[in-house]
Amino acid sequence: MTRKIRAIVLDACGCCARPYGDSAPLRVAELVLDDPQPGELLIRIDAAGLCHSDLSVVNGDRPRPMPMALGHEATGIIEALGSSDDPVFKIGDRVVMAFLPACGECEDCVAGESYLCGPGSRANGEGRMLRGGSRLREGDTPIKHHLGVSGFADYAVVDRCSAVKIDDDVPAEIAALFGCAVLTGVGAVMNSAKVLPGESVVIFGLGGVGLSALLGAVASGASPIIAIDPIAAKRDLALKLGAVAAFAPAEAEAGLKAVLPRGADVVIETAGKAAVLLAAYHAGRRGARIVTVGLPNPADMLTLPAVSLVAEGKTLIGSYMGSAVPARDIPKYIRLWKAGRLPVEHLLTSQSPLGDINQLLDALADGSAIRQILLPQVA
Repeated sequence: MTRKIRAIVLDACGCCARPYGDSAPLRVAELVLDDPQPGELLIRIDAAGLCHSDLSVVNGDRPRPMPMALGHEATGIIEALGSSDDPVFKIGDRVVMAFLPACGECEDCVAGESYLCGPGSRANGEGRMLRGGSRLREGDTPIKHHLGVSGFADYAVVDRCSAVKIDDDVPAEIAALFGCAVLTGVGAVMNSAKVLPGESVVIFGLGGVGLSALLGAVASGASPIIAIDPIAAKRDLALKLGAVAAFAPAEAEAGLKAVLPRGADVVIETAGKAAVLLAAYHAGRRGARIVTVGLPNPADMLTLPAVSLVAEGKTLIGSYMGSAVPARDIPKYIRLWKAGRLPVEHLLTSQSPLGDINQLLDALADGSAIRQILLPQVA
C-alpha cells in the first residue's frame, strides 16, 4: 500500500541565490510514500526544526544526491509498524528521530560509538534507507531521503534504528529540538569534551547547536562560560542563559584575554568555518580540549602549526552528532529539561507551516533565527 504526502523537496544543491524567498530552491511537493518495510516505522510528523545542516544542503556546502526530501530534526507519532512484533515500539508512541540510523551491528556500534556507524553513514551519503532503497517517489522518480528522516513532511517512513521513544507529555515543538540541536550541542560538551565542574568553556557560534552547548556547559557546572557570535541578540540571549561574557568576533581575542588570560580549558566551535575553528584553537590554553561540531564546506581547509599540538599539549576533537548514543542520551537530556536544567525552550524562534520554508531559510542564513519549527500538520 502507499499514501500521498506533502513534503519539502530540493531538486538541486546550490542552484539558487539568496534571498531564498525569491529564488525558492525548496518546493512543497505531493509525493507517494510506501508503507514501512520490516524494521521500519511510519511516523506522523508534527514538528520539525530547520537546522543549518539543511541550509548547507541547499547552498551546496554539503552536496547530496538529488532530488531529496529534506529535514532531519523531527518528532512525531508512530502510526504503523513494519514489524508487528517490534520489541520496543507500538502504535501511538511519540518518537524523536536521530539523523544517523545506527545499525547496531558494525564494529563502531558494538564498541559503543554508534555515531560513527559505517552502514548508517553510507546510507545517509547515498540518500537511501538503512535497509536499502527509497520509500518516496514523485511519479516515476525516486526521491532521496535526507539523513534517514526527511522530516519536512506530514508523514515519513524511518528505520526503527532512527527512532527514540520518549515520554508522550513532551510538547512536539520541544521534542523536535532533541533530534539534532540538543543532541549535538549538549553531547559535544558532555560526551566529546567531557566538561568537568569548574572548567572554563568558550563557545564559538550561537545557533541552535551553540546555544545548546552553552546550556550543556551550564548543566555540567562549567565556569566561566564565554560566548562568541556576530549577532548581538544571540549574545544577549547567551548572557541570559548563563554566559558571563559574550563578544563579537572582532572583540573576541581581547575580550577572552581579559577574562581568561591563560585561555580556556575547553573550546567548542559550532560555526562550520575553518577560520572560526582556527580562532577557537588559539582561544584554548595549553592543554586545552578544542571540540569542533560545525560542518564546513569540504573545500574549506584548516591550517595550523603542527608542532603546537605537541608543544602546547592541545587536543583537537571532532564531534559528530555530539558523540551521542541517541537511545541513551535523548531520554537523559529530556530528563534534564524536565528538571529545569536544560531550558531548551529558549531556542525556539517561530512555528510555521511547510509553505513558509524558503522565507525561513533566509532568516536562518542571515543569523536572525535560532530554531524555527515547521508544523507539517498545519495548512
